[in-house]
Amino acid sequence: MEEKTAEETKEKVEAAPMTETPQITQSAESKTKKPKMKLPDMKLFGKWDSFVEVNDPGLRSYINLKPRLVPKSSGALQKHRFYKSKMHIVERLALHLLVSGHAGRKHRLSSGRFGGGYTTVLKSVEKALEIIEKKENKNPIEVMVRAIENAAIREEIMTYQMGSVVARDSVISAPQRRVDKVLRNFAQGSYRKSFGKNTTLADAIATELIAASKNSTDSFAVKEKDRVEREALGAR
Repeated sequence: MEEKTAEETKEKVEAAPMTETPQITQSAESKTKKPKMKLPDMKLFGKWDSFVEVNDPGLRSYINLKPRLVPKSSGALQKHRFYKSKMHIVERLALHLLVSGHAGRKHRLSSGRFGGGYTTVLKSVEKALEIIEKKENKNPIEVMVRAIENAAIREEIMTYQMGSVVARDSVISAPQRRVDKVLRNFAQGSYRKSFGKNTTLADAIATELIAASKNSTDSFAVKEKDRVEREALGAR
């Protein structure tokens, strides 16, 4: 009887860790799984939601619409190349408005009134979004995203030299460059409509974005897109 009891206790001891090991592995796996982070319910300027779907798959990773109360990163994304894609799209538009007098490599118009005045430009952008909301009865962030999708250049021209001949060829624009170019065109087009005129900058930005969202040629960015793509088509 004693031998049987000793054998039974050995079998119980050997069987006990085999039954407990699956429970340990399951608990370890459950610890490694991280809970999904929920974005805070934060509205831009305390008024508008930034949860807008980008329909263009090429621009989806380059239009940042993460919830922000004030679109200002204070230069935190300048240290790394291409980190501007992590900047809110409204902030990128405001930064282009600071140098809206530039056209190509020349400074054709004076943008000194906005140079360094980010708060002044941001107020104009906020007023423009309010005007868009009143006119279109839509989320102005959605109108802005549709305007970027419609006015973003898809094909442009590259010039290179072969011996003594300068050749031109059409190339497909990179998605990062598409967003940068269309925001620059929005800034330049709206600033030209308001420079030396009775139209305010906020009204000019609103009319530019509304026209681009409807893919209308009243928008300077849409006109520029058609011109560049027409030239690229002839250079194929």
